[in-house]
Amino acid sequence: MRGLFWILALFGLAVAVALGARLNDGYVLLVFPPWRAEVSLNLLILALIGLFMAFYAVMRVFSATFGLPKRVREYRARQQRDKAGLVFQDAVRLLFEGRFGQAMKKAAEAHGAGTAPGLSALIAARAAQRMREPAKQQYWLEHAKTDDPRTEAATLMLDAEMANEERRFDAALAALEKLQGKQGRHIAALRLELRARQGAGDWDGVIKLVRQLAKRDALPDEVVGEILTQAHLASIAKRGVDERRLISYLRNLPNEERGRRVVLAAARALNALGANGEAQKLIESALDATGDDAWQPELLVIYGRLSDGELPARIAKAEAWLRRHPDDALLLMALGRMCQRQRLWGKAQSYLEASLSVEVTQEAHLELARLFDQLGKSEEANKHYRASALLDVH
Repeated sequence: MRGLFWILALFGLAVAVALGARLNDGYVLLVFPPWRAEVSLNLLILALIGLFMAFYAVMRVFSATFGLPKRVREYRARQQRDKAGLVFQDAVRLLFEGRFGQAMKKAAEAHGAGTAPGLSALIAARAAQRMREPAKQQYWLEHAKTDDPRTEAATLMLDAEMANEERRFDAALAALEKLQGKQGRHIAALRLELRARQGAGDWDGVIKLVRQLAKRDALPDEVVGEILTQAHLASIAKRGVDERRLISYLRNLPNEERGRRVVLAAARALNALGANGEAQKLIESALDATGDDAWQPELLVIYGRLSDGELPARIAKAEAWLRRHPDDALLLMALGRMCQRQRLWGKAQSYLEASLSVEVTQEAHLELARLFDQLGKSEEANKHYRASALLDVH
């Protein structure tokens, strides 16, 4: 459509020029003493136009002739840039293909040609790290830091990632600290820091980071739960030698992070330190709060062995749980132990025998044997000792 428009415009212009020349009767008198020349105005106009076009053509020829060396240099430089660009693309492709030796070679060529020197150095550093050549890896990392200031953040991220993979967690944290000072921490950097703090055993830092990532929906819920559980278990074990620090830690633990394994580990640690009052509160809170589908009978083993506190109150609490879980062997065992210490011999025997009827265990036979020893019933005691020994053999 545009071509048709221009054709029509040219035809129109030609018609206008023809009509104008036909109506123009003017002439021009040229005097070059001793000569005089008289020409029509139309001819003069055509001659001037022709002279201008000839002058323009001559100047273009001169410009093209004298500019030829420059154009040749530009052409060669453009070809070199295009070739270097292809080499850089090959380096990226080879890196992702896992052909690290060739990737490092191509990246070095691209770097030498000046094509994205910072990125070329980063590719070469990653390839060298995959090939386990630390000297070359460090060499290219230094080039990435100095050759292109724009790649500084990318260099720090790659440095931290490679340090994590090589289990140099302190080095990874140092690189991420530099990154934070320059650009702050984004989600990818937080994930790298999380891995580094896990490897370094900084569980308090792990908990803090996981909570931040969870707020940003940067980790799946099941991953958040598992990492928090592992971190809390490690923190409880670390504080398991100091009763005051352990109690303070557990009191500040959010309810949504008190999973089954965390509560069980905390109860065992408190019991080992002799903090039976805190252990009792923890176990009662956990078992009262859980529904039937989250019932945690492992805690009852610890609960039945607690020595301090009001034993009748604990028996009453356990009997309340028994109404919800009448066939729980561990709960019946715990009640039997507590009643035995409270010298409620009949109830102790009843609970222990009920536990044995639900699940035959060596521990239930031993508890009944000890009870009958206290009651002076040697024959019954020996019977349960033998049953316990037979279970031990099997």
